Amino acid sequence: MAGTSTKPKTMNFPTDEESKKFEKINTIIHESSNDASFFVANEIAELIRQRQKEGKNMVLGLATGSTPTKVYEFLVKFHHEEGLSFKNVITFNLDEYYPISADSIHSYVRFMNEHLFNHIDIKKENINIPDGNLDKEDVKEFCALYEKKIEEAGGIDIQILGIGRTGHIGFNEPGSSLKSKTRMVRLDRVTRLDAASDFFGLENVPSKALTMGVGTIMAAKRIVLMAWGEGKAGIIKLAVEGKIQESVPATFLQQHPNCDFIVDQAAASALTRICTPWLVSECIWTDSLIKKAAIWLSDKVDKAILKLTNEHYNEHGMGSLVAEIGSAEHINLKVFNQLQRTITGWPGGKPNADDTNRPERNAPYPKRSMIFSPHPDDDVISMGGTLLRLVDHGHEVHVAYQTSGNIAVFDDEVIRFMDFATDIQKENKSLREEFKKVREFLSNKSPGEIDSPEIQRFKGLIRKGEALAACRYCGVDEKNAHFQNLPFYETGTVKKKPHSEADVQITYNLLNQVKPHQIFAAGDLSDPHGTHRVCLQIIYEALDRLVKEGAEWIDDCYLWLYRGAWQEWDIADMEMAVPIGPKDMQRKKNAIFKHQSQKDAAMFPGNDDREFWQRAEQRNMDTARKYNSLGLAEYEAMEGFVRYKFK
Repeated sequence: MAGTSTKPKTMNFPTDEESKKFEKINTIIHESSNDASFFVANEIAELIRQRQKEGKNMVLGLATGSTPTKVYEFLVKFHHEEGLSFKNVITFNLDEYYPISADSIHSYVRFMNEHLFNHIDIKKENINIPDGNLDKEDVKEFCALYEKKIEEAGGIDIQILGIGRTGHIGFNEPGSSLKSKTRMVRLDRVTRLDAASDFFGLENVPSKALTMGVGTIMAAKRIVLMAWGEGKAGIIKLAVEGKIQESVPATFLQQHPNCDFIVDQAAASALTRICTPWLVSECIWTDSLIKKAAIWLSDKVDKAILKLTNEHYNEHGMGSLVAEIGSAEHINLKVFNQLQRTITGWPGGKPNADDTNRPERNAPYPKRSMIFSPHPDDDVISMGGTLLRLVDHGHEVHVAYQTSGNIAVFDDEVIRFMDFATDIQKENKSLREEFKKVREFLSNKSPGEIDSPEIQRFKGLIRKGEALAACRYCGVDEKNAHFQNLPFYETGTVKKKPHSEADVQITYNLLNQVKPHQIFAAGDLSDPHGTHRVCLQIIYEALDRLVKEGAEWIDDCYLWLYRGAWQEWDIADMEMAVPIGPKDMQRKKNAIFKHQSQKDAAMFPGNDDREFWQRAEQRNMDTARKYNSLGLAEYEAMEGFVRYKFK
């Protein structure tokens, strides 16, 4: 789409040695995970071809999880479209859960078959994956033989790695030694929490695993560690810039002679050269960088923006900024005014007011506002205060629920609703028969088993009913609640299909039908399951099509990005901040409470076990506190937005 959101496009990626002086591992930053995955897949393909010319095998160490899936997709594409053969490739996978059968939907054997091996011409005898179905007494011997097979193959040429939030590589948890070999390990609680959603509950995640050791990994001739998304930014900074320590196994990679970290811009966002470039080299001081630097300095010295002095700037690597602008006072006033202009109690624009320095236009009034909600509760969790304000101000508010959210409903909820339904319609034989069939299925359902189509439908209807209840509470007309049920989501599992033309067309049709003056969409790229990322991409593609077709209404449309339950925008990036008073915060929480199936305990809590309303309240209050600490007005809470700008 011909446009940009503020955060990604204002980031520069300095690559000179001076800018990398804090980095102890060579780190290559790509604009997107797609670009980075192609880069890695291309390197693998080139070595395979080179070894084929030499008449030699290529030994490849493989990882699982969401990070390498696009790499495997590119390798499959190279095989089908460019004739890349894998007949000379020997693979060794990093790890496997224990105990687990190879045909389990959670096994890494199944993962590798589905994502790579079933689609290429690799010899089955050349595939090596730790066996999670061994008897316990056979594990030690198997691990020793695994090491021997790697050695007999000539050692690993390229080892692909991801990185966990604890800094683990493979399943080498904190405390793993540099010389550790393939073995059985006990999984850290954080690692198991991260896997809980895939297993439909923490209690279903195996507590042990088989993994290559740190020493095994370090013996590889070449190591490529990949990381995508802001959720990995903190651990990437620690692994790349921190000291070597057993508590962060990835830091051992600093000692490897041929290791690169390949990351997207979001995963790189905490690196010093990206986050605070003025600390590593001379900067080109753009308005956005000046704003970011002043906010950082304010937090660093614990003073409001207007209280910063020349000395504060000079002592923290920003003397060149003072020299360029003239004085701290000029910088402070410039940034203070920028921040003040982001604050508005009129997210739909204030009618008949001067909108020169306001985030939204004063006309037209009222506006048609379209809120895209990836799951049926993201609208009220992420921007419920703004939604309520738009309704209160008389705008025509539409909410598009992009997916059914059915996999996030507990089985007991289905029984509860069907109990109610059968009591209401005791004479309805077909309903009783359906209820009997559902109960029988759920009573025999194994952890992680895919729900039947009927149960998926019932769970979707539960979430639809909750969304409608929240709309009614907020004052959104029910006819303006659009349930898209995008096809990419409807798999019944955490793993989704790639989005398709059907998803884009559904979104395109809705946009063309409503012709909104403003659109709100989830720009939360830290969603651990990727649904938000896919939903946003679908919106971008639909809008891109409308732009190319010259749709007149889109010339007068603003697109605002909010954040989901996982993370908030940085203050430096916010272009609209909507204050929420105590009364409206309570109204927002009441709207969230309408989503009863997600209350008390959510199916997919991520790495935060608090309820969604608690996260939302804390996040909004923290945003208000940050604005206040910068010297701006004090509010109860605030919701922040970044504008996606059309070219």
